[in-house]
Amino acid sequence: MAEYRNEGKVFVITDCGSTTTKAILVEKMNGVYRQTFRGEAPTTVEAPVEDVTVGVKNALADLSALSGRLLIDDDNNIVRPAVGKDGCDMYISTSSAGGGLQMVVLGVVKNISASSALKAALGAGAIVTDCIACDDERDTLEQVERLRKLRPDMVLLAGGTEGGQVEGVVELAELLALAEPKPRFGNKFQLPVVYAGNSSVADEVARILEKSAEVIVEKNVRPTVEEETLSFARDKIHELFLAHVMKQAPGFSKLIALCDAKVMPTPSAVGKMLQLLGRKKSMNVVCVDIGGATTDVFSVVNGQFHRTVSANLGMSYSAAFVLKESGIPYIKRWIGTDISDGELLNQLLNKTIRPTTIPQTSVELAVEHALAREALRLSFAQHTAFAVGLKGGVGERNIDGGFSGGRVDEMNVGDLDWIIGSGGVLSHAPDDMQTVGMLMDSFLPVGITIIAKDSIFMMPHLGVLSEIDEDAAVEVFFNDCIIPLCVSVVPVGKWTDKKKCLSYRVEQSDGTVASGTLSWGDVVHVRNVSDGTLEVIPDSRVNVGAGMGKKVSHAFSGMKQGIVLDARGRPLSAYGNFRFDTVLKKGTR
Repeated sequence: MAEYRNEGKVFVITDCGSTTTKAILVEKMNGVYRQTFRGEAPTTVEAPVEDVTVGVKNALADLSALSGRLLIDDDNNIVRPAVGKDGCDMYISTSSAGGGLQMVVLGVVKNISASSALKAALGAGAIVTDCIACDDERDTLEQVERLRKLRPDMVLLAGGTEGGQVEGVVELAELLALAEPKPRFGNKFQLPVVYAGNSSVADEVARILEKSAEVIVEKNVRPTVEEETLSFARDKIHELFLAHVMKQAPGFSKLIALCDAKVMPTPSAVGKMLQLLGRKKSMNVVCVDIGGATTDVFSVVNGQFHRTVSANLGMSYSAAFVLKESGIPYIKRWIGTDISDGELLNQLLNKTIRPTTIPQTSVELAVEHALAREALRLSFAQHTAFAVGLKGGVGERNIDGGFSGGRVDEMNVGDLDWIIGSGGVLSHAPDDMQTVGMLMDSFLPVGITIIAKDSIFMMPHLGVLSEIDEDAAVEVFFNDCIIPLCVSVVPVGKWTDKKKCLSYRVEQSDGTVASGTLSWGDVVHVRNVSDGTLEVIPDSRVNVGAGMGKKVSHAFSGMKQGIVLDARGRPLSAYGNFRFDTVLKKGTR
């Protein structure tokens, strides 16, 4: 056996989730940083342990056992630095344990200052439990009662452009003072209130709230109607979360002391990683994490980062809410087997009251995947509505990437280079093509897009690693984090049933060639094509990204499921039989 040689820094990274603490080991091997081992243990922030570092050290012990690398010594300390096969050079972590960062947002106008404040809070990794505005149709008593019931970690208050609105801002400050919400983790400190509104009212806001809250003044998130400045409030929220909130949670002060860099909220770390990819690789990317209760959608498109949390759209605890929002017919349309409305309703309601059950039959799996499609579709619709730019402003969104004519109230899916799915239903589907179908049916990409999955949701780890070593984070992301599933090719244009819309040619890296045609209404899967160059020649009235009738070439590598050409049209429901599984045709083997 060759002697072990340390080629670079050895990183140990944990993500302390609500239920599980996941630890990974990152080492440099053959000149490239790789994720080599992974361990986990239950998170320990509740009785009887109530110390998050116990779960961390248990996860590191599991990582030690799997890797053979001593990470915890006899005194229960992390072994540093890395020497030979033992120890690590840095230990860093993210966390959403204890429910993560929970915030309330207040803004004068729902579609202007409140919208901008909401973006800043979500971008900082917060779970926003309510967004209160002067024009949100609730009366004052209802707003006060709502604030009293909530126990946020922090409040973000915004309103008024610079030199603009005063009365509404004062009204919101008085509302907050009247409600006097208590912080979630005890009463040993005043509730932090970040004020990011009209600076001329800052002193008055501080005076009104001086007895009930600690007011921290930051730059206005909406200095003019046409301008947003979110980064200052976002950074301040993160700073306060570490300095005030996280230290109140069980064992978090010990975790902060244990780490060699600042602990990051899990969603904030994911956003950091996506923004790094957007900057370094010029990627437009959407990432979705679908869970039992919520679905998070992150996007970096043309340099703009957005995050939304669909708090009631999930696969188990929120199944009944997805049913309510979508309806039986919309869920049933995705199921490729006969099932009555009553049976479907029973399965969905059983999933709600028994959220930890997993499908046992093919019919139950079909229902699960149909539910996922609707949860993902609704979540992405919320995200695109949120990410269109300035609400209430006069700015326009530029549409490029070869597609035009999209509505300004939608994100242009023709801009997307990658769609990445994570969460149990996507990462652990029995067949990768089921994952592809769920993502393509819910996100409806057009043009050429890479469909991928994050099999173990490693992006939080890589986001905090990027603060230390950006190149290492990018290397691990492409080598170990994501699994590229397929190149998605979706034409748009004049739809004529069964008429040819394009021809394609694939030259693989080994020199072999696969070619064929695609007709409207069909989905063709070109399999066993991992690396090579794809050339698409559309009909004169068809566009695949470069314009009507214009040829597109695309180099690709590492595709586990080859290429999927989807000519079902947009929207799907306009063209009869549109289900992915029933129109899918197998191409080259």
